[in-house]
Amino acid sequence: MFNGILIVDKEAGYTSHDVVAKLRGICGQKKIGHTGTLDPEATGVLPVCLGSATRLCDMLTDTDKEYVAELLLGVATDTQDITGKVLERRPVEVSPEEVRQVCESFAGPYEQIPPMYSALKVNGRKLCDLAREGKVVERRARTVTLYELEILECRLPVVRFRAACSKGTYIRTLCADIGERLGCGGTMKSLRRTRAAGFGLEEARKLGQLQQMKDEGRLSEALRPVDSVFGDIPALHVNQGGSLLLENGNPLLPSHTAEGLRYPSGSRVRIYREDGSFAGIYAYDDSRLKYMPVKMFL
Repeated sequence: MFNGILIVDKEAGYTSHDVVAKLRGICGQKKIGHTGTLDPEATGVLPVCLGSATRLCDMLTDTDKEYVAELLLGVATDTQDITGKVLERRPVEVSPEEVRQVCESFAGPYEQIPPMYSALKVNGRKLCDLAREGKVVERRARTVTLYELEILECRLPVVRFRAACSKGTYIRTLCADIGERLGCGGTMKSLRRTRAAGFGLEEARKLGQLQQMKDEGRLSEALRPVDSVFGDIPALHVNQGGSLLLENGNPLLPSHTAEGLRYPSGSRVRIYREDGSFAGIYAYDDSRLKYMPVKMFL
């Protein structure tokens, strides 16, 4: 069984679930999960977890993302992208400078109403299912954050931009909101995710490339180790006295580690076995004077 993370460059026409199904065939295993849905026509970075790394899925879904998108001004659709039904067309009577000013005004926290065509649930039902039935329900605005919004190209009525944003940000909705603020409406023409969970396009591979690597017996070369996503937190290594406790997922005293260090309460650390293999994430609890397990990868 493969254990680790594959960084897939998702191609248009595939759902995220399609990618998982394809990889199950390529890898010959069922234990695979993706880390955040991309729309079928969107492309780009989709980290996929295999084997023990599937325990990472919920943690990686909640990370910041980066996208390059094309906004088509003058058109509004029911899905907020060009795959949807056109609801309205308006003349685009704005200048590139006005576009720049409005786009920049969205930087920082902003209240965004999730689109009807989304997987969010209201009263147990997905919004997209309700939308397909012709129903529109009230959605609460959610605070999302745009850390960066940079215009890459402005050839009206199309605006190409890069957005670095918090989890839960809908770029389709951002495009529609920019269009509305400009007074001409807008819809998303294309979307490419360039970064997710700390992984970028430079290390992403298409499904065909992964199939070829598997055929050549080189798929393990594409696998990122589970602990690669935790590189920004300190590492501790258990000593002989802590090995059995670790294997059973028990709390550890600082003296059970080779380093013997105590970090501030709540601080997370990577825990490694005596042989150097990664075992899990722990957090120090000052009230118990112990490292408590957060997520084990045994």
